[in-house]
Amino acid sequence: MDGTPLRDPEKIGARGGGFGLAKGVTTEVRAKDSEKTTIEVFINNRRAPEAETTRTMVKVLLEVAKEKYAVEVRHDIEVPIGAGFGTSAAGAFSCGLALSHALGLNLTYNAIARIAHVADVVCRTGLGTVEGMTVGGLVLVVKSGAMGIGLVDRIPVLPTLKVVAGTFRPMSKSEILLSPEKKAVINKLAQRAMDKIIARLSLENFLKCCQEFALQSGLASERVKQLMKDAESAGAVGAAQNMIGEAVHAVTYPENLDSVYNIFLTHLKKDAVTVSSIDFQGARLLP
Repeated sequence: MDGTPLRDPEKIGARGGGFGLAKGVTTEVRAKDSEKTTIEVFINNRRAPEAETTRTMVKVLLEVAKEKYAVEVRHDIEVPIGAGFGTSAAGAFSCGLALSHALGLNLTYNAIARIAHVADVVCRTGLGTVEGMTVGGLVLVVKSGAMGIGLVDRIPVLPTLKVVAGTFRPMSKSEILLSPEKKAVINKLAQRAMDKIIARLSLENFLKCCQEFALQSGLASERVKQLMKDAESAGAVGAAQNMIGEAVHAVTYPENLDSVYNIFLTHLKKDAVTVSSIDFQGARLLP
């Protein structure tokens, strides 16, 4: 790289890593022939005109279809929105899979993932979340960019692991993604964190490096710092901050799940805490 800013959204992205959660976004799509194209998006049965990433996904697929449809998208989201759980990317990707199937479009899985990546980037809701959703597990995006340009790998982990996540509040991704000063600092620290992760590929080291990144970047609030510390004291393998959100996720073996979960409840209300298994398949069509 020569320092020249990238303009192609398929090439724009971020290296990083995270866990594919079994709890997430389920999407149902209905498309009817229409004289005029209309798009309605609902989130948990509430009309959601703000769901621009999903709307962008639909618009691109309708251009591929070259027909007019009345499209209704219904997202059922089990985790907090805007708190680093990747709901925008998950919504766009799952919508793309469902709508492509419904319209009989001649698109591969990776082609749909590329469109979802571009939607996530241009709407400034994410930079590389979609790629991780293609595989699940403990994901590493080792080279940034959409599918076919970037490179995704995984750190093998046991399927019995549980993730406990708690959210204090959402954080504005746009503010961070649009600030050159903040991006420069974050990029430097992220590069260092990824180098350390790749040098020792283990669950424990991954979580340690992610926590260090949150602390050194200044993104971790005092209550995030305290919850990460308390979760580890309660028996979690490790804990880190959701990127980007004022939220914490801790990974634990089943025998310590209750104690870790109960620690989260000392910091947050019950409806702000999510317990999930890890999903190892990634985004997919459901019967």
